[in-house]
Amino acid sequence: MRATLLYGADDVRVEDVADPKIQNPTDAVVRIVLSCVCGSDLWPYKSLPPTDSPRHMGHEFLGVVEETGSAVTGLRPGDVVVAPFVYSDNTCAYCREGLHTSCVHGGQWGVRGVDGGQGQAARVPQADGTLVRLPVGEDSDLLPDLLTLSDVLCTGYHAARTAGVTRGDSVTVVGDGAVGLAAVISAKLLGAERIVLMGRHRVRTDLGRAFGATDVVAERGEEGVARVRDLTRGEGTRKVLECVGLKDALAQSFGVVRDGGTISRVGAPQYPEVPFGFGDFLRNITLTGGVAPARAYIEELMPHILDGSIRPGRVFDRTLGLEDIADGYRSMNEREALKVLITP
Repeated sequence: MRATLLYGADDVRVEDVADPKIQNPTDAVVRIVLSCVCGSDLWPYKSLPPTDSPRHMGHEFLGVVEETGSAVTGLRPGDVVVAPFVYSDNTCAYCREGLHTSCVHGGQWGVRGVDGGQGQAARVPQADGTLVRLPVGEDSDLLPDLLTLSDVLCTGYHAARTAGVTRGDSVTVVGDGAVGLAAVISAKLLGAERIVLMGRHRVRTDLGRAFGATDVVAERGEEGVARVRDLTRGEGTRKVLECVGLKDALAQSFGVVRDGGTISRVGAPQYPEVPFGFGDFLRNITLTGGVAPARAYIEELMPHILDGSIRPGRVFDRTLGLEDIADGYRSMNEREALKVLITP
């Protein structure tokens, strides 16, 4: 089959790799119908040293079950399924607590002999626990929306949930990328009354308004903090959802959060130190967040997609075939595209 391999910074190739096969009784083989490029894929794309052992790329995909192992009981060939961005058994103590990213039998796509999601097919470990059946056909117009359940929508939702967004809340979303826009959707779903989106890309912030943002602040740094405080009678917002992963974004989050408020960071952090000093401690700020256990949220969010109340697939603004995926990486890295949909 054909699959996406990263050989180093700016070196994405689509090559022939071994076809996936059942290796364990709990495996399934899935023919991939849709996948995409994630913002987190861009970090190794910009920084990975050259290697002769390329990384198998991709962790967001949906497709059709082609084959199942002998221990798989909840799936059958022909099922249309979505895969969360990590696999898990959905039965261990962590999974039962909704922390599937810490599953004792789980793992990541594209490492240790597991296929990546940017290819024509994938072997799925722990298939019963990982894959979620979709009540649509493989030609459904809802597939792009349902694909967001693999990562981006659930990550935005995790930001809102861990921040404790409730009805009537005031929320600032830092970042107008796909995760930030998903956080806007999620804050709206949870009943936030005011949602300030901090971003400077007009096409993206216009989409954020369509998703439920009540205000847009294009300024950054101290100027951006001042603008948010102007909008909120000098206080800031009770909840801040940091969806970038850079230190400046977190510092900005501390600037716009109200005393006693909560910051949830879900942007993959590209820095080791957290700027949480004594002054912020005195303000009783709560810092939370982390990697999203997408599997815990899929059934909760799916009905909102099926009934048309949210359309998170609108974050996909470009579609490419698998053989052209390198251009997808380039266009996202150069901010020519928000999020690229891939059709194998």
